[in-house]
Formats: sequence, structure tokens, C-alpha cells
Amino acid sequence: MMEGAATPLSFRLAPGALGHLMPLYLWLSADGIIRGAGPSLVKIMGGGSIGKSLESVFDLRRPRRIRAPAELTRAPALRLSLRIPPCTALRGVAVPLAGGDGVLLNLSFGHAVREAVRDHALSDTDFAATDLAIELLYLAEAKAAVMGELEKTNDRLHGAKRNAEELAITDSLTGLRNRRGMDHALSNLLATRADFALMHLDLDRFKQVNDTLGHAAGDHVLTEFARMLRDSVRAGDIVTRVGGDEFILLFPGLADYAPLERVAARILELLQRPILFDGQPCSVGTSMGAVLSRHYAAPEADRMLSDADRALYASKAAGRGRLTLTATDGGLETRAA
Repeated sequence: MMEGAATPLSFRLAPGALGHLMPLYLWLSADGIIRGAGPSLVKIMGGGSIGKSLESVFDLRRPRRIRAPAELTRAPALRLSLRIPPCTALRGVAVPLAGGDGVLLNLSFGHAVREAVRDHALSDTDFAATDLAIELLYLAEAKAAVMGELEKTNDRLHGAKRNAEELAITDSLTGLRNRRGMDHALSNLLATRADFALMHLDLDRFKQVNDTLGHAAGDHVLTEFARMLRDSVRAGDIVTRVGGDEFILLFPGLADYAPLERVAARILELLQRPILFDGQPCSVGTSMGAVLSRHYAAPEADRMLSDADRALYASKAAGRGRLTLTATDGGLETRAA
């Protein structure tokens, strides 16, 4: 023997030691019969596989065909999968055993480790202590958990943002859209270039309610009036409180005044019955002014709001409790209560 040459090793392993080192080993006899397997491999292929032929338990992918198990040792890498569902894929290498005692395969799950753990309920005890697969799996699971939490946090932040945006355009007393919300809705309607109507309302004799019964009674009247407005319009119409006792209604798709007259009549009918606050009647009315977008060559928010306001004050001047409409030529037409 040359000086410095390695001395060939020859030793026997205690029972169970090979399975501890290689939980996925497979021992094939020279004629291709499974004579033993690591504990983790037995767990996934079943103990009844011992004594069966290799090709009755596994589907060989690389190499595709062999005449004898010894040919497995010449393949640089093995690919095989269990024949029984879920057909778990494995990879590995094969080495010959001394004395013609068959072939030893050292197998692993490779990239399919996550699926194998899921399909066979494997834990860290099913892997060798030196196997990095389980650590990589833990890292992957940890990453997935972190990503899941990040997604939940992101969803909560988006939800909080949506809630904040909704609060920013909502009147806290009535739950209607506020002035900012009205401006946003009106801008959207103008951008669509579709027909719509705008009605401006305020409450008649509202100051008397505040002066005689207090601001709590006034708040109650505003809340009840907001409910009446919602009950008088269509589901897609937009009801807003733009300040004090002033309200603006937007009616997408309306191109004539007939529906608005019916809405006005309904509102005035509801106000025929006094609103009660602590048993005290709060007698209020409303004056209204309305415009149609189709009356303008190029509708603008400020112009429409100004014309509706002018129509509203025409209703007050005519005796209140009525609706005034703007004509195509800018004139006004007041409808009696």
C-alpha cells in the first residue's frame, strides 16, 4: 500500500443505527427485492412493501428501465415515485453493498418535501438530525405565516383607510354625505356627462325649534328630516346635508322635472305631521329649488348650485313649502305646495 493511502473501512452498524442516520434508506437484494427500509420510508410506503419487488412499489423515472438493481449504482441521480396515491416523488443515489449483498439507496423528497410532510403527516422526527430539509421547511412555513400576517395587516390598513375616507365624507349627525361627499358625488356625475337633476332644500321655521325647544330638539328634527328624504328618493339617489338645515339631493339619470315634483310632494306630505321631541311638536316645513343638467350646454358645479339656490329662495319668497324649477332659458317656475 502506498504511504498516505486511505485504509479501506469495514464495520457493522448496530440495529436501528442506519435508520437513524438515513430515515429514507432502501435496501434492495441483488434480485431487486426490498429487504429493508428506513422508518420514514416505511411510514409512507407501508410495512407490507418489505419483501416486494422494487418496481411493484416504485415507479422508476430515472433510469426508466433496469435489468438488475446494480445498474442503479451507475446512475448519477435517481428519480422514482410511489405507485400508490398520492404518488410521492423521491430522489437519491445508490451504492453497491459488499459481498454482492445488494444495493443501498439513500433517498430524499427534494423539492417535494412540503407536499410529503402534508400528505404523510411527517414531523422533524421523521428526518435525520443533519437533514436541512426540515429547517428549510420551517423557514418556508415561517415565511408563509409572516406573509399571511402582512396580508392581514395590509387588509386592516386598507379597511381603516376606507373607514376613514367614509367618515370624512359622512355627516356625523344624520349619517348622510356631508358637503365634501356631495362635492365628490357631483363631480363624478359631471364627469359621466349623463343627465342628472339637483335639488336644494332647507327647513322652514327651523330656527324657531332651536330657540324654543333647544338644540337637542333641532338635532332630532334634522335626523328625522334626513330619514324622510331617504324614504322619498330612489335607492341610487344621493342625499346630502351640506350644512346647518341645508340639504342637496342628486338624482342620476333624470332628464325632466316630473319625478322631482313627485319627490317634493312626498316630502311635503311627510312634513304635514309635526315631528315630536319629548312629546313636543316641532312644526317645520321645507322650501326647494331644482335644476336639470341638460339645461346647460356645459354643466358646471358652481353654476348649477347657484341656480338651485336661487330657485330655493324663490320658493321662500313665494310663501315657502313649495318647489321652484329653473327653465331652459334660466327663468324660474314655482310650483305651489
